[in-house]
Amino acid sequence: MPRTKRALGTLGVMVLAVSLAACGGSSDDGASASSSSSSSGAGGGNAKLTFVGYGGDGQNAMIKSWQDPYTKAHPGVTFVNTSPPDVAQVKAQVQADAVNWDVMAVAPAAAEQNCGTLFEPIKYTGVDKSDLVDDAIGKCYVGNWLLSTPMAYRTDAFPDPSKAPKTIEDFFDVKKFPGQRGAVTNLQNGILEYPLLADGVSPDKMYPLDVDRALKKWDTIRKNTTFAPNVGALQQAVGSKQVDMFLLSDSRLVPLINSGMGITIVWDKTVASLNGTAIPKGSKNAAAAQQFLSSVTSPEPAAAIAESVGVTPVNKNAKPNLSGAAAKVQVYGPDNKGETVLQDIGWYSKNFNEATTKLTNWLAG
Repeated sequence: MPRTKRALGTLGVMVLAVSLAACGGSSDDGASASSSSSSSGAGGGNAKLTFVGYGGDGQNAMIKSWQDPYTKAHPGVTFVNTSPPDVAQVKAQVQADAVNWDVMAVAPAAAEQNCGTLFEPIKYTGVDKSDLVDDAIGKCYVGNWLLSTPMAYRTDAFPDPSKAPKTIEDFFDVKKFPGQRGAVTNLQNGILEYPLLADGVSPDKMYPLDVDRALKKWDTIRKNTTFAPNVGALQQAVGSKQVDMFLLSDSRLVPLINSGMGITIVWDKTVASLNGTAIPKGSKNAAAAQQFLSSVTSPEPAAAIAESVGVTPVNKNAKPNLSGAAAKVQVYGPDNKGETVLQDIGWYSKNFNEATTKLTNWLAG
């Protein structure tokens, strides 16, 4: 996949910890549920895997697209679902020698920077890596989709297209385009790239990231921006019309569009990233978790998750049958006539913890 392609008030939610999961932090409903009951059977042995995801629509899609079919094929392997994914909790479990999570949604860079200390090395047994997008398999993560976080706005907030925002620069221009902004504090949702793009940094000159410059740009619209701790919170803010324009992931735009809300996506410069899953160091079910993670890169589960939430499949041979809403948010689809910045996993793998600390301190300040 090319790295570039031509193609709820004042500060809002203040957070003291930046989520390290790809598509959001806390659960939408806080519920923990089992996707199926335990039973023994051939193929995969017996294991009950504790799966830590994003909650809400995203986790429901993972259960339907990955877990249920896997249990059907491997009856001895079942799942208990919980949320939110949190690297700090992994660290606490590892240090206490009491690891009770088996699979966790995580930013690939977080898994790489903490590979071997907080996360298990991956023994990948899935499809040929040549069938997958670049960097799909890391030392300590398995990529499962490409997500994008396009700029969008509520159509009723800017009903006249000639007077509506058209560029990422417009997102940072509160005089010409008044209204409340919304952004997610997760690094994978472009919170550092977007201000740099608006400040004139070329997509092909993005890395290494100038974190201080990015935060200085955010200072210019800080009082006009709701900084949500996860994508679920921002999705709710959009749905309740608390924000007018926003940087929200494709997987959370789909249910909003399906609900009938008028949303216009601005395909100017769009940040995309690889989503991943990893195995906490010391998982008692590491072997079963390794097999499960390898399975989600196959064409069928890769296509199924894309159909559910509008993400781009990690497997290049996947053939998703996309709904109208899912097709609208495809960052590598025909609607995107702008440029796409695919996050540099190499840079983030070396700087994820430090960038997170800077961002967290800025949000708390």
